[in-house]
This record gives sequence, C-alpha cells and structure tokens, in this order.
Amino acid sequence: MFRNDLLAGQRILITGGGTGIGRSIAQRFLSLGAAIAICGRRENVLAETAEALTKETGGKVAYKSCDVRDAAQVDALCDWIWSEAPLTGLVNNAAGNFIAPTETLSPRAVDAVLGIVLHGSAYMTLGCGKRWLASGQNGTVLSIITTYAWTGSAYVVPSAMAKAGVLALTRSLAVEWGGRGIRLNAIAPGPFPTEGAWERLVPKPELAAMFEAKNPQKRAGRHEELANLAAFLMAEEVGYINGEVVTIDGGEWLQGAGQFNFVGEHMSEADWQALRAKK
Repeated sequence: MFRNDLLAGQRILITGGGTGIGRSIAQRFLSLGAAIAICGRRENVLAETAEALTKETGGKVAYKSCDVRDAAQVDALCDWIWSEAPLTGLVNNAAGNFIAPTETLSPRAVDAVLGIVLHGSAYMTLGCGKRWLASGQNGTVLSIITTYAWTGSAYVVPSAMAKAGVLALTRSLAVEWGGRGIRLNAIAPGPFPTEGAWERLVPKPELAAMFEAKNPQKRAGRHEELANLAAFLMAEEVGYINGEVVTIDGGEWLQGAGQFNFVGEHMSEADWQALRAKK
C-alpha cells in the first residue's frame, strides 16, 4: 500500500520531529507525499532537520520551536500553522524519559516527564481537535506510547504514568470525537535505538545489548519499520481504524507476560530429553 502518493494532500505536525523517531517518521511521510511541520524546543536542530529533509525528499517542511509543556506556546503554534493552512494530522511524539530508582525522584523530575508526555500530548491534541471540530474538518491523531502503558514498569514510573494517560486520552477521544470526523490511534514501540534517549535509558553497553535483544526476534527495531506503521495508520485507506494501539516490539511484551516464557532460555536439548524420559 506504500505507493508514492499515499499521503498526498495531508499536512501533518510531528512533535519532537527534529531528532530520533520523530525525524524518521517525518522523512517517511515526506517520501509519501505529505507536507510536514515539525516542532521541538531547539530551533537550531529543527532548522537543520528541515533543511536536510527537504534536500533528501524534495518535500515541504515547516518548523517552529515550541515547548509542548506550555499550553500558550502550543496554542500559538497551532495559530501559526493554521494561518497558512489547516493540519490534517498530528503525531504526538515528543517525549522525555530516564531510568532512576523511583524513591530518588524529586517532584520536579516527575513533573518534567508528565509535562512533556501527558500534558504536551493533551495540549496538542486539544489544540488541533478544537480547530478541526470548529471547522467541521476531519483529522487524525497518532500518539507514540509504549507497552508499559498497560503493564507498568519499574525505574521509569513517571513515563509509565504519562504514557498510560496518553493511551486513555486516545481511547476516550476516539469514542467522543470519532463520529465527528476525528480518529485517534497509538503505536507502542519496543526498543528502537535513538541517540540521546539510549544514553538516559540504557547507559551501559551491556544493558543496551540486553534491552535490544530481549524479544523473540533478538534484535532492536528499525526506524523504517516504525515509520511505515505510522504512515499506514495515518492513511485514509485505513480510516476505520479508530481507538487502537498497535504494538511493534518484536513480541517483547508478550514474551515477558507469559509466566513460563523464560524457560526456553534455560533448558538445553539434553534437559528436554531428560524431562521426557521421566514421563
């Protein structure tokens, strides 16, 4: 389905679009014909990314600095975008996360993650949604969450709290706004290495290796795989998908969820044969 004009006519904002997964999604959307706007806190990074993506794809990239934790800045960003043309889609990708024993976290550390992930996603979704509803225009919101939004996870508790909130936002508004032309979905990625995030989440090489391989496929995800899924969910051809979260983690969370899934890594063929012999 990934024809070159799949997203032609769409104008999509990607938060945190200057680096990492956001940049990869932006590149893929541009290659499929969409016009893209990106935002983040560092304008110099946004400018460099916009220039590079334009050269790589020949597409149209607008950019503006915005701290999504600040509702006033989000509203100003939406006004700026709509002054040229309305958006058709939003990708809530901006995130903040780090590992730490939870009892060591200060209120400021908790607020930093909740502010970017939960409040930022809510402000952006409401900013776009209000404008779509007021004009009777259709729109699509795609949020990048994580599997521990529903399983929980130690050492990243503020992120788990925030991502769970974004998932609740997605499912709630899919019902409330779905009949008014706005659909909302989410993607829950497994390990997709990005510069910066990996330094905060898996700061030791051995941790990174374990993290990237603890799934049935024994590898990390490739950015193009995630970007392809995002493009699929933004396409009008799948407009009946609403309120869903699609997991792309190589089977990681399922492997951890099964009570006896760990056994396979600790039983040799000789162990299995010995066990069969006892029956």
